[in-house]
Amino acid sequence: MADEDLATLGPAAEPLTPAAPPARDTGAVHPNAVPERVPESGPAAGWLTGIVIAGLVLAALNLRPAITSLGALLKEVRDGLGMSGTVAGLLTSVPALCFAVFGFAAPRLARRWGPGAVVCAGMAAIAVGVVVRPFAGGTPGFLAGSALALAGIAVSNVLLPVVIKTWFPDRVGPMTGLYSMALALGTSLAAALTVPMTAALGGSWRTGLAVWALLAALAVLPWLVLLLRRRPAGMAPGSGRPGTGEPPIRITSSPTAWALAVFFGLQATAAYITMGWMPQIFRDAGVSAGTAGVLLAVTMAMGVPLSFVLPRLASRMRHQGPLVVALGVCGLAGYTGLWLAPAAGAWGWALLMGISNCAFPLALTMIGMRSATPAGVVKLSAFAQSVGYLISIPGPLLVGTLYQHSGGWGLPIALMVGLMVPQIAVGVLAGRNRRIEDER
Repeated sequence: MADEDLATLGPAAEPLTPAAPPARDTGAVHPNAVPERVPESGPAAGWLTGIVIAGLVLAALNLRPAITSLGALLKEVRDGLGMSGTVAGLLTSVPALCFAVFGFAAPRLARRWGPGAVVCAGMAAIAVGVVVRPFAGGTPGFLAGSALALAGIAVSNVLLPVVIKTWFPDRVGPMTGLYSMALALGTSLAAALTVPMTAALGGSWRTGLAVWALLAALAVLPWLVLLLRRRPAGMAPGSGRPGTGEPPIRITSSPTAWALAVFFGLQATAAYITMGWMPQIFRDAGVSAGTAGVLLAVTMAMGVPLSFVLPRLASRMRHQGPLVVALGVCGLAGYTGLWLAPAAGAWGWALLMGISNCAFPLALTMIGMRSATPAGVVKLSAFAQSVGYLISIPGPLLVGTLYQHSGGWGLPIALMVGLMVPQIAVGVLAGRNRRIEDER
């Protein structure tokens, strides 16, 4: 990653020495590789750090409302656009697909423009996509606007852990916790507030969806401030060429990278199944629709405090395997309860599933800990999240198919249990105290 790229994220760096001639790969980090931290100097350093924190929080708040607000108004959107059931079902799978496809592009964009610039553009894409899609006219325009917003979410998903590693290398856990908590809060707020806000704004689903663009537009501002601090000239010779700013890491040859990718994919599968199908499980067991919605809200709300605490705890441990096992056991207990007594113990199962879903912030924390440099984190983040989201696509669809053909929840829940076992296994492997640079 070029040194100008890092200037996008923070205060001006000290002058760099000319690039050394190419040397035999000994496993050492290249002289022009991304430094472990953007150098801080001068009176502006303190407030710039505050701007970075504000940018992280605001960006994280915007990583899910474009999705969960649509879920809250999906019936109205279908009726308003004349959308078929097939297309509506496709909409539920589009986020994971876009996260995978656009996530792979994030490292190249970061090398060319810098992580800060790409996250800024990502927030702008979310704002434009969210405000345009309800008024684009017809289903194709709605899908195009959604894809634009999801592209912005995807690149930001990948690069925000890089920003944390760059600015806060000694506080990866706490900062990931803050970022994860804001993400969970944004998810819950959009799910809870979209319907009442729509009613308060006149009852139009178009306005109810578009209003979330204001939050994304607000998130652009701190990243614009950081872009204005971009160092104008003086890049080290050769640092603008792709590849010279990164250590020679072959990410697909790293067992740790693959373990993280599979762990990320399986935890995402579990989360999407929970969000998509848990209310239906409760309703089929005799729980009212209103109570089933509240139970899902409880499950999602568990992520707000736990997403703040869990990364802090994980960063203090040499091996995060015990946390993986603990979260997995909660998931297995929750699934067992949903099978044996879904209505009788509904609140307990909702709490257990909420705890289990906190494998997401744990995965983000491990991404930041499994590489020595921001250059390695951007590769690992892109690989683990993109491959992981690809893995997650079939799960919710398969649960729906099993439910439809079996007429009950026995087989779908058996599938959920079956997926949790390998999630625990690969999570333990991903939690080992090693870095991908050591596996070159």
